[in-house]
Amino acid sequence: MNRTLHAIALSLAALSLPVLATDPYASKPITLIVPTAPGGTTDLAARMLAEPLGKALGQTVVVDNRGGASGGIAAVAVKRAEPDGYTLLMQYSGYHVITPHLMKQSQWEQRDLQPVANVLNAPQLVVVRAGLPVKTLAELVAYAKQNPGKLSFASSGNGSLQHVTGAMLAQQAGVQMTHVPYKGTGPALQDLLGSQVDLSFGTPPPFLPFVQSGKLRALAVTGAHRLPSLPDVPTAAEAGLPGLDATSWFAVFAPARTPAVVVDKLTRTIAQVMATPAFKQKAAEQGATADYLAPTALSDLARNELVRWGEVVKSAHIEGD
Repeated sequence: MNRTLHAIALSLAALSLPVLATDPYASKPITLIVPTAPGGTTDLAARMLAEPLGKALGQTVVVDNRGGASGGIAAVAVKRAEPDGYTLLMQYSGYHVITPHLMKQSQWEQRDLQPVANVLNAPQLVVVRAGLPVKTLAELVAYAKQNPGKLSFASSGNGSLQHVTGAMLAQQAGVQMTHVPYKGTGPALQDLLGSQVDLSFGTPPPFLPFVQSGKLRALAVTGAHRLPSLPDVPTAAEAGLPGLDATSWFAVFAPARTPAVVVDKLTRTIAQVMATPAFKQKAAEQGATADYLAPTALSDLARNELVRWGEVVKSAHIEGD
């Protein structure tokens, strides 16, 4: 009898080995590449997700900032990485759906990246340096008309949603402004605070502390609703430019051909992290929304946004470097 039980135990152990061998994820640290310098919402989204995701998977998630080439450096790094789920991209929508329309030649395409999950959505703020003599969006437009070409606006890079939003404002208001691209929101913000540029457009997280302290002035929100954190700042529509509607999203992508079992585990774990009150609260405090989308829904969003922003780029006559 003992021999029989021993044989059964050995058989069960043997049967379990293939299961363990084929489902090792995650068995080593994960690198989450960010296509911008530290300090912007893309970086914030990555850092908000990294620690709880790592705890849930039982591994360290390392945030690796690789700004430059309008997101191209980071996207190519992920495209060329082993498709095993250990190298991921926290993608910024501007780079994903706008930059492709501006690059005559690109080393990556949407099909090179596997959608995993959308993490954050955020409208943009129209923000000016404290010393600029304007207090409303209407006054900004009037000042720009009185001083054609004098105003300069900073963005996180050529082809970013900040860049396109600035071009949209100029087109809709009939004014001229000079675009100054940076390698991420962080460097752009520093020059805005230093009065090296006059205004910028961007998601709320990096700007909020400086708006609340009076070092910067927010003129409008480019979304459908006012922000709870800035209730006195009107929407662009309320301020007189209803066509200035621009919302950014920040999503996790993996290299194409990443196994479905890995993508499924990643997206389910990210959804669980995002569903926690702590994650939702932190997003709201930053003027963003924790808005989970599964891979298929994220793929549809990216495809539709590529078409939408392509039309905006064309109508605003925006050109790449």
